Amino acid sequence: MALKRTTVYLEDEVLREIKETAARRGMSEAELIRQGVDLAIASNRMWDEPAGLPVFDSGDPAFAERSDDILRETRFGSWGGAA
Repeated sequence: MALKRTTVYLEDEVLREIKETAARRGMSEAELIRQGVDLAIASNRMWDEPAGLPVFDSGDPAFAERSDDILRETRFGSWGGAA
């Protein structure tokens, strides 16, 4: 990965926290900042396409409103599966 240099202006308090956090984690300040940038990009990303998750159509228009009751009745997620 080719890295490029850039300039970022930070308040003294933020820079102090970056220095302390990086030292505490045994990493460079630059790596901590890169991680923060990666998180900021990921949390602000606009996805143009659906996530590719399967779509389920129950045929029941009230399914979403009743989903908790349905899961409870089937014991979905309970140890040992459905009873």
